[in-house]
Amino acid sequence: MEFIPSTTIYLITLLSFSMPFATSATNFDFENCEFPAIFNFGDSNSDTGGLAAAFTPPNFPNGETYFDMPAGRYCDGRLIIDFISKSLDLPYLSAYLNSLGTNFTHGANFATSSSTITLPTSIMPNGEYSPFYLGVQYEQFLRFKARSQLIREEGGIFARLMPREEYFEKALYTFDIGQNDLGAGFFSMSVEEVNASVPDMINAFSTNVENIYHLGARSFWIHNTGPIGCLGYILVGFPTAEKDVAGCAKPYNEVAQYFNHKLKESVFQLRRDFPAALFTYVDVYSLKYALFSEPKTYDVFDVVSLQTAGFELPLVACCGYGNLYNYSSGAVCGATIAINGTQKTVGSCYTPSVRVVWDGEHYTEAANKFIFDQISTGVFSDPPVPLKMACHRTADL
Repeated sequence: MEFIPSTTIYLITLLSFSMPFATSATNFDFENCEFPAIFNFGDSNSDTGGLAAAFTPPNFPNGETYFDMPAGRYCDGRLIIDFISKSLDLPYLSAYLNSLGTNFTHGANFATSSSTITLPTSIMPNGEYSPFYLGVQYEQFLRFKARSQLIREEGGIFARLMPREEYFEKALYTFDIGQNDLGAGFFSMSVEEVNASVPDMINAFSTNVENIYHLGARSFWIHNTGPIGCLGYILVGFPTAEKDVAGCAKPYNEVAQYFNHKLKESVFQLRRDFPAALFTYVDVYSLKYALFSEPKTYDVFDVVSLQTAGFELPLVACCGYGNLYNYSSGAVCGATIAINGTQKTVGSCYTPSVRVVWDGEHYTEAANKFIFDQISTGVFSDPPVPLKMACHRTADL
């Protein structure tokens, strides 16, 4: 493959969304994998309570759809990683940073909201981004693997809350990170400069994946990044950006596409370097963009009307306040704000079950469920392996 100069924005031809999505991938003779655990690394797209444990947790109405209360997720309900866990008959992942009521028997979640691949320049609590970037998440996993086995050896009540030693090789390792690297760049440098920095992001990602491989991981499920230019915080932050036919900020999506192009190349290189493992590249970008470009095409159940309908108002946040996109950085979902001298809580829309964007930065449970239903088939994966067959024994396909 010809390499594209880092200063060039690489355009990827998207799938034709006029065709219905397939419901199954290539038929394999293998039986389903039996993943005993999941270890997840990422940002808010897969954070099940890490940032909430370390800093301020999200307020209600986050969690309203499924948990009936805030559950450490920046969403009205469940994330893609939750549906992955459920489909593999595993419990929802406990956040590594959460010290209360956690159970790591079947894995751990090292993702935290606002995490980046590379070391951020603006770090919480005074800055905007999580101190638990991917390099730190790897160090936490390194410590977790060693410490959990010591606890098991010591016995006692905590031993049964730790994964068995053999689970680390048999587990599924999931990754969903990169959106914040792009977002942080867009608000501090030009689009061209962010694009030029993508190879460094990908190199850092590959290094950490390689390190995790050397700790025994063999089955990798790697999501690419989504169409960041369709999210409210980009559309509001850069109102004069050129729009595409879906109303998304075109230059910002093009950088995300270039990121995904380089990420896919890195996954292919990891396969060549480590043939004993299976590295599955998962195209969530195409599915997410489909929800913005053709929202009415895909059936979802409207819990208010009790009828099947398409998604609606895809660019408009369900939970937020202000402007065309119902998003303002000063009035985030669940915050208390003053409106005409009266204190109000920023609430949600009546129908999150038919909305795409939850709060201007994250997706609704309905969107996450739709995306999961498609990627789990393997149709959007390379190699086209269904989730339940994505273990390292198929690495020679």
